[in-house]
Amino acid sequence: MTQKLKVFSWLLFDFANTAFSVMMVTFAFPLYFKNVICGGAPSGDAMWGISVSVSMLFVAVISPVLGAASDYSGRRKRYLFFFTLLSVVATALLGFSAPGMAIAAALLFILANMGFEGGLVFYDAYLKEIASDKSIGRVSGYGFAMGYLGSLTILLLMMPLLSGGIVPQNASSIRTAFMVTALFFAIFSLPLFVVLRDEKKRDVRALSMGLIVRSIKEVKHTVGHIMHYPDLARFLLAYFFYNDAILTIIAFSSIYAQNTLAFTTRELIIFFMLVQTTAIVGSVVFGFITDWIGPKRTIVFTLMIWFGVVLAAVFADSKVLFFATGMLAGMAMGSSQAASRSMMAKLTPREHVAEFFGFYDGTFGKASAIVGPLVFGMVSAQADSQKAALSSLLVFFVIGLVLMLRVRSQGMTVSDQHSITGATRL
Repeated sequence: MTQKLKVFSWLLFDFANTAFSVMMVTFAFPLYFKNVICGGAPSGDAMWGISVSVSMLFVAVISPVLGAASDYSGRRKRYLFFFTLLSVVATALLGFSAPGMAIAAALLFILANMGFEGGLVFYDAYLKEIASDKSIGRVSGYGFAMGYLGSLTILLLMMPLLSGGIVPQNASSIRTAFMVTALFFAIFSLPLFVVLRDEKKRDVRALSMGLIVRSIKEVKHTVGHIMHYPDLARFLLAYFFYNDAILTIIAFSSIYAQNTLAFTTRELIIFFMLVQTTAIVGSVVFGFITDWIGPKRTIVFTLMIWFGVVLAAVFADSKVLFFATGMLAGMAMGSSQAASRSMMAKLTPREHVAEFFGFYDGTFGKASAIVGPLVFGMVSAQADSQKAALSSLLVFFVIGLVLMLRVRSQGMTVSDQHSITGATRL
């Protein structure tokens, strides 16, 4: 089995799961939940926010533990399969959601998003196995590019079904779109499970009480000693803040465009297609740049782009200018995410890769998705202005940039890795 085939199967998984992200988290389902399931009631916003927060919080708590368990057992693929199957099945069941089923739909979304977000921990952990240190930036960039290509593909496929608008009169077509999204996710994720192989390290069950207890102890050890690794700690903290702002922009982009600039459903589809296109370019181009100048400098540069994006969006008074801002945001989104994953991979010891990505994708990545939307909502309510709320996100970017400038990007020292390895002794 060639290394190229392994990389391609890994890339296809990104192609598959990002379709879920754009349809169920960013664009179609949030509007369907509010406008159709909840009938446009104000309580729909609250239920949607709670659903996102609960799913993220659960993943944030369990990710490091399950990551440590997969590192110890060597059965990473089994964990990834479970979370992927959970997301696919729950998404398909959302195709049966209808008006008046707000609680059931919210619970199914929580399960679907838990499956999607939880799986990323184990998926990202494969990066250190399939890419060399010299190519890790490019491969990470290719992954995000394939993901955005998947988003663009699903939007093109769903355009006929969503052209009637995300309104009660078009509910049947929208529900069909959710089922197609689940099928899309399932089909294109399959190659990874066929091609990649796990190295079974120990003869233990993939998930047992003894393994979980041991994993919790190891995570406690890592948390207790994380300040011994200042560069890793600073990066994770920096990532928490700037990723918080990025995820908030993604979560509120469709609502902002519709409420503040009166975008139609068709205009929203075109907008997101353009964003995905520039994100593909950003992921690939900055993947090469990351290997050239290093992930730290790349992240700093993309954070400067995000400053421009926020300011341009705040002062945008026309749809044309907002379209241009969205294209720039896509470029920044693809580049910052790819460079961040490369940075994490460089700072992570191979024997604890899933556990550390559990903190990256889970504890710091998902917990940040709770704080940002809360701040955005509070500022918007108090100031009665979504532009003021958007401006508040600049604070998160500034804090992230300051912390990022203090990170050394050469990776962990031998003594660091030895200290962490001590946690594996029974």
